[in-house]
Amino acid sequence: MAKRIMVSGVGCCLADHLYNNISFTAEPFPAYLSKRRGDGGLIPGHLVFKEEFEQFAGQNLQSILKLIANGKLPDRINVGGPCIVALIHAAQMLENTDCEFRFYGYGGKDEDGDFLLSSLSKTPVNIDNYELSGKLTPSTVVFSDPTYDHGHGERIFINSIGAARDYSPEELNDSFFASDVTVFGGTAIVPTIHDNLTELLQKAKSKGCMTIVNTVYDFRHEKADPASKWPLGKSDESYHNIDLLISDFEEALRLSGKLTFDEAMNFFHRNGTRAVIVTNGSNNLRVFANGDGLFRKLDDLEMPISEAVSEELRNGNLGDTTGCGDNFVGGVISSLVYQLQNKDNNLDLMEACMWGVVSGGYTCFYVGGTYFEKETGEKRELVTPYYELYKKQIRDGK
Repeated sequence: MAKRIMVSGVGCCLADHLYNNISFTAEPFPAYLSKRRGDGGLIPGHLVFKEEFEQFAGQNLQSILKLIANGKLPDRINVGGPCIVALIHAAQMLENTDCEFRFYGYGGKDEDGDFLLSSLSKTPVNIDNYELSGKLTPSTVVFSDPTYDHGHGERIFINSIGAARDYSPEELNDSFFASDVTVFGGTAIVPTIHDNLTELLQKAKSKGCMTIVNTVYDFRHEKADPASKWPLGKSDESYHNIDLLISDFEEALRLSGKLTFDEAMNFFHRNGTRAVIVTNGSNNLRVFANGDGLFRKLDDLEMPISEAVSEELRNGNLGDTTGCGDNFVGGVISSLVYQLQNKDNNLDLMEACMWGVVSGGYTCFYVGGTYFEKETGEKRELVTPYYELYKKQIRDGK
């Protein structure tokens, strides 16, 4: 009989203001692209803070939006953020399976905060620990160019931290650490949580939680010292208390301070991280698990993107790529939680990655990272056929 699983997540939840079909090469966009690391300019796939970008550009963001977007309003405002979007997707995939997903965080008492509160109430995620704190709601302007990277698409993010700046470890009550799984998602834009990850991860492990960390581009530390590796908490001891680290290629290099994929993976392995997944856009992802009892041993393995998804994108079934990485994480979490319900250890990380790949890929078919279901189980039904095709793709070695 499947057991009840509790998953609690803390980290990034924000209002995404999505501008689709923005060419990164057409005027006037190139004038706002970064000239050197950490200068506050825009970089495809990366995040920059609003204040630093305005300083770099010598203009306020609203003036720049009028130029770049030709005065139009956002194509869509959606729920965004590496933690909440992942939790929503995982919860949708596991509805009616006796799993509970809870999110901890702050919004603001403003229009964006009201929007997030209303939108989150329509998802399967428990938001009893999500509060509107009275400050500005975290938000991100997202420019999406579906034609970038030979049609695979890419985004650029301009982030306003807002109330997330004030969210502290003291807000994480005992119920957070009484969970089966704790997720720390996109904490680089929830600064006080990020700076205390070493202690928070240690506490979670001492309470018997499985710990998952999924990262986001750390512009704060990139700007402060572009030559040094990004810290994750107060010391590299954080890695020893991470059961699963999920990062993209650039973030893995900057967190490890290394120059190559192999060196970065070795860094995480040497520092005691039990399993690591590193995505790389439309290229193969890399995954390993050390086989210490929680995960089935998996030597450093490459896995491709979904050919079925790529074929549909080539045929014009385009939304945008916003939230692909977050839904990838949600797919991985949903698979691991499902496995935890039925066994205590020896989790199959390759199986989890398969669900991650198709979950992230399916995000390209709609605009924005969060999909709002019309009925329970809808998203699982939409994603599952791509999983079956991807499983065949892997079996055939393609």
